[in-house]
Amino acid sequence: MRTAVPEYPQARLQELAGHYANAVAAKRRRIWLGVALLVVATFAAAWMGEVSLAKFSENFWRFPAYFASMAPKFAFATAWADLAEWFWGLPRWLRLLGDTLLIAYVGTLTGGLTAFALCFLASANLVKSQAIVFVTRRFLEFCRTVPEIVFALVFVLAFGLGPLPGVLAIAIHTAGALGKQFAEVVENIDSKPIEGIAASGGSWVQIVRFGAVPQVLSNFASYALLRFEINVRGAAVMGFVGAGGIGQDLIEAVRKFYFTDVSAILLLIIATVMTIDFITERVRHRLIGLEGTHP
Repeated sequence: MRTAVPEYPQARLQELAGHYANAVAAKRRRIWLGVALLVVATFAAAWMGEVSLAKFSENFWRFPAYFASMAPKFAFATAWADLAEWFWGLPRWLRLLGDTLLIAYVGTLTGGLTAFALCFLASANLVKSQAIVFVTRRFLEFCRTVPEIVFALVFVLAFGLGPLPGVLAIAIHTAGALGKQFAEVVENIDSKPIEGIAASGGSWVQIVRFGAVPQVLSNFASYALLRFEINVRGAAVMGFVGAGGIGQDLIEAVRKFYFTDVSAILLLIIATVMTIDFITERVRHRLIGLEGTHP
């Protein structure tokens, strides 16, 4: 049986065509307005930031020249000796790199546990009190808004030089960042288990433990691993302000113009971060894959 296609009068077709043309024109106006605002904002930012294209082009050659000066000198006949001279501080750098990894690990673990404890209080689908949700979210915003390096500076003044300020700075920033991500995951869970536990007389802790946590645990672990990758890079610069790790030797080499030391330390950091990124990426993909197998 063939379905009849309705035929509209010519006046109705013209009216619909007019509405369509007006909608297209309105969309184009919004796009051009957005482009114009973006251009104005870009020029305003460049003006307020005193950006000078002439100065940039005049001094651009310094950028590749600096990297060229960091390249070590190698000769085929003395390649092994040149390599040994390039990485002369390898034992000390590896020890400091280990400190950097420990700073990132302890900071991520502490911040992740704090985020885990606070994310449920920041989830509107689990907490009925808007005041508790509001205060918790604002606290998490404060933790992640202040840069890690600022926290590290404050803690260096309070506790002195060493890894502790770096751990505290990373932990606070991680708690704010992961707390927001965890709360968003919790707010998107299936509400049926929550309602079932609540209807059977379960307490709020039981609702979180048996209704929410099983649904979000794999996502939480995936986000925590991703944050650990970020924190390893962040911990590498904590030494700039005396908060421990390999960043202390890096900033000293930069200030004293030890170009080959800078390149050697950077190479170690890059290799370490790439290895950690590869491992954690595989683990995160594994967790995401396992999540999809649950009934």
